[in-house]
Amino acid sequence: MQVGFIGLGHMGQHMARHVAEAGHNVAAFDLRAEAVAQLTKTPNARRASSVAEAASGAEIVFTSLPGPPEVESVVSGPDGLMESMQSGTVYVDLSSNSPTTVRKLHAAFADRGISMLDAPVAGGVIGAEAGTLSVMVGGDQATFERVRPVLAAFGARLFYCGPSGNGAITKLCNNLSSQAQIAAAGEILSLGVKAGVDLEILASAIGQSTGTCRAIVDTFPKQLFRRHFEDPGFTSILSAKDTHLAIEMAHEFGVPMPIGEIVERDKQEALRRGWGPLSPDVFVRLQEERAGVTLEYAKQTTP
Repeated sequence: MQVGFIGLGHMGQHMARHVAEAGHNVAAFDLRAEAVAQLTKTPNARRASSVAEAASGAEIVFTSLPGPPEVESVVSGPDGLMESMQSGTVYVDLSSNSPTTVRKLHAAFADRGISMLDAPVAGGVIGAEAGTLSVMVGGDQATFERVRPVLAAFGARLFYCGPSGNGAITKLCNNLSSQAQIAAAGEILSLGVKAGVDLEILASAIGQSTGTCRAIVDTFPKQLFRRHFEDPGFTSILSAKDTHLAIEMAHEFGVPMPIGEIVERDKQEALRRGWGPLSPDVFVRLQEERAGVTLEYAKQTTP
């Protein structure tokens, strides 16, 4: 298929590459020329000089962007997708987006005869690089089936979540679940360490018992426990954005979120501390300060 791909960041670069490697013709655009140059080393991928050029002649156009403002700018700005895409084509937004924004754009595209899917992804840079992402899709089911082969180029698990906006809702719930587990695990481990249990023993015992979660068995051992917060791929800035969107959605639907509100508070404090470019679990350092402990492996621990 003829594919336009806009946004070649940590995730988009790999997703666009997989689409090209699957045999589709990809016209790629990003504000960073070096990102486009890197992608065009892949057969079937070529440079587009603008959003409009990426959309020209495309049957499907993907965007992989930081959030709602960037998506709205690419869609509705001068020479944006709303002006450049043709009737009968499909727009797929892979970004973590607001369901309200998604549904507004979906209606506007429908008026022009263009189908839109919200299809945010989960699995991080590792999943994007390997082509094993989860893809959570909202929109018309027949349109989803139409583009399924292209989504499968980078998604090992494709979930049809229902009407427009449901993909975005599912993704925000997923990310809030992840961050709430990180917050809870950090709090629980700080209690055990403060009470006298060695961190490695505590994390190992919980990690192999009913209290386990991904934060304890995977995320923390790679990052928090080793104080490796730099070059994370997915940053605290983006994580805080997704958490904020989830809490905004809760307010919109009148759903009490006492745990989520605490996570949101600490995520915003992490940004105020200047930790935005660091890994999302860096906000556990706030709990460490409150408890007076450091959740760090002993120096003799083998890296």
